[in-house]
Amino acid sequence: MEEDLAWAIIGLALVIVELLTGTFYLLVLGIAAFGAALAAWLGQGFPVQVIVAAAIAALGCYGVHVYRASNMTQQMPQVDAGQPANFENWVDRGARLARVSYRGASWDALVEGEESPEAGAILYVLATHGNTLKVTTRRPA
Repeated sequence: MEEDLAWAIIGLALVIVELLTGTFYLLVLGIAAFGAALAAWLGQGFPVQVIVAAAIAALGCYGVHVYRASNMTQQMPQVDAGQPANFENWVDRGARLARVSYRGASWDALVEGEESPEAGAILYVLATHGNTLKVTTRRPA
């Protein structure tokens, strides 16, 4: 198989997989593979093709990282922020880890602040981190 065709197939496969993930990193790698395909089509050797792909991938991934980091503050606020949850019990009081009832299910929660809520107390969700809620006793503004 021709090297340029192989690089193009790899690039196309990466772009297709990117359509399923939406992170843009695989898109950058697909573009890097297309750059290597162009280098192969122009008659460059395999080491040059790899260098072209690596350079495009490194610059593109860095660009995506910088773009995502700069737009982190402009992202949509969490949907659960400010919603009430009922305190159930402490799992580890020293680590501020508790169980709360939220949306009809029992969740692990990290309690912020110095207050020590008791069973039945109303807490307010600040954020979600995976399947753990970050909660506080004070209602967020």
